[in-house]
Amino acid sequence: MQRIPSLYFANSELGGRGVFTAAEVPERSLLEICPVIVMPREHLKHLDQTGMYDYYFLWGEQEDACAVALGYGSLYNHSYTPNAIYLPDFGEQALHFITLRTIKAGEEVTVNYNGNPGNEEEVWFMARRLGDE
Repeated sequence: MQRIPSLYFANSELGGRGVFTAAEVPERSLLEICPVIVMPREHLKHLDQTGMYDYYFLWGEQEDACAVALGYGSLYNHSYTPNAIYLPDFGEQALHFITLRTIKAGEEVTVNYNGNPGNEEEVWFMARRLGDE
């Protein structure tokens, strides 16, 4: 696991915990490389019945597996206007988190879990939260 020294996690106004930076981080900077634990897609039926439901990633070129990120990988909160992106490295079994713009000290690092920074489709966990209200 590799991460820049200024990253930390704290309570987030977006909900739960989030990842923040204590120092300014320039655009296109690598924030963190998170190893992942890869499991067969059949394990999803079990994960979906646990608290891990909102924290795993579909994995592989064909999304034929799932993965749980280590490090801060599962703590980055969602935004439709993110300041970072995550890129899977299937060969190395890791997620790379990279800034899309300069992130100021004290700012929360966010990603769009639809996979594309401009994709505004409702994400699965937001739909579920709205259904709980």
